[in-house]
Amino acid sequence: MIDILLTHGYFLSNDPIEQRVMKPYVPLGILSIAAYLDRCGFQTAVFDSTFASPVEFENAVARLHPLIVGISVNMMTKFAALRMIQIARRYGTFIAVGGPEPPHYAEEFLTYGADVVVIGEGEQTAADLVRMVKNGRADFAAIPGLAYRNEAGAVIRTTSRAFVSDLDSLPNPDRTKVDLEKYLAVWRERHGYTSLSMVTMRGCPYTCTWCSHAVYGESYRRRSPEAVVDELQRLIDSYSPDAFWFADDVFTINHEWLNGFARELRERRVHIRYECITRADRMNHEVVQQLRSSGCSRVWIGSESGSQRILDAMSRRVKAEQIRAVVKLSREAGIEVGMFIMLGYNGEQREDIEQTVHHVKAAHPDIVLTTVAYPIKGTTFYREVTDRLRLPSLPFDQWNDRMIDIAGRYSRRFYWFANRRIINEAAWSRMLHNTRRSWLRIATSFIKAKASQLGMSLTQ
Repeated sequence: MIDILLTHGYFLSNDPIEQRVMKPYVPLGILSIAAYLDRCGFQTAVFDSTFASPVEFENAVARLHPLIVGISVNMMTKFAALRMIQIARRYGTFIAVGGPEPPHYAEEFLTYGADVVVIGEGEQTAADLVRMVKNGRADFAAIPGLAYRNEAGAVIRTTSRAFVSDLDSLPNPDRTKVDLEKYLAVWRERHGYTSLSMVTMRGCPYTCTWCSHAVYGESYRRRSPEAVVDELQRLIDSYSPDAFWFADDVFTINHEWLNGFARELRERRVHIRYECITRADRMNHEVVQQLRSSGCSRVWIGSESGSQRILDAMSRRVKAEQIRAVVKLSREAGIEVGMFIMLGYNGEQREDIEQTVHHVKAAHPDIVLTTVAYPIKGTTFYREVTDRLRLPSLPFDQWNDRMIDIAGRYSRRFYWFANRRIINEAAWSRMLHNTRRSWLRIATSFIKAKASQLGMSLTQ
């Protein structure tokens, strides 16, 4: 018997989009918790569901006999996680769930078989929980950062747990607990190179109304540049990846930290290629040059909209012209730019979408990724549209926040056409400005864009 089996409920076989993209990364969150629990002296194991099946999960539970099964759950893994709860329940295992999804649906997860819901960061709460369950006690009220049912059946939330202030005090995620070679092999086969993920910070101090802060809050905590480069060096020595993905919310948020990071790489002669996410208001000429010199090959910028009215409604605290200027600045420095666009935010009209189309065409990003805004429970956006929400009339294990409709918004089909239009408008406009033009491809994208524009009118 082991103390705890950690898993994350993401099955690649359930994700047709990722099966096409095929850029999987290891579950850093539970690997960090596993490393912390190991350091505390507990016996831990990780079931990495990415390339596995529910049957293999059941086999792991039967073989390892964990005292506790801990499942990290987000909106997209909710369905699989609920099934995993039922599987673990058959073996009499204590079940804890955490991550961004369960805190706002604590009662439902407890009803579906979880014993406790972990709210916030998982390392310290998991250690307290393992210690308590091993000792045969159930004094959950004494553990900060939990939700549970008391003897009367009422859902109780304990006091909030303080965030870990010194991230350098945490051990690095233990990647040896997963078959990392499977990930690297997929990258080699599908893309011709390998990539590993890293995290240098936790939390985000910005208050974008649609963004969930359920795990790390509106904080900003960062590992030191020295600690980050130490981990990079170990990964390079062990796995020789061709590239890195920094999965931070805003990589360039602190310019002093970025300077220290670039200096540490330079002085230790560590050469990497990487991509990251940031905000336009945390970029300028000096930052772009620092990114380029430290090995950044692609930067992803949250644009969301080309309408300043919608950006302000989202509390984005950025100007549309700033975004376009930063895209231009980055591309001139030789850094590819990916742009995120979000349609369907509260109050958006056809005119705002037209402004977004012109915005993307004027910016000329290398890649455009689009999505339709969906109200995540616990966010300001969710509260703004609460009286207009149309929740699916389905059991809890058959719907998620992405399936919620908002009364008064354009049809789902309309947004499908709007997404296609933006992608194709951006494509033909970008190709038109390339020195090596393919007129056939330009014409094809142009026709697709105009067909999508017609589709928007017919389905509005």
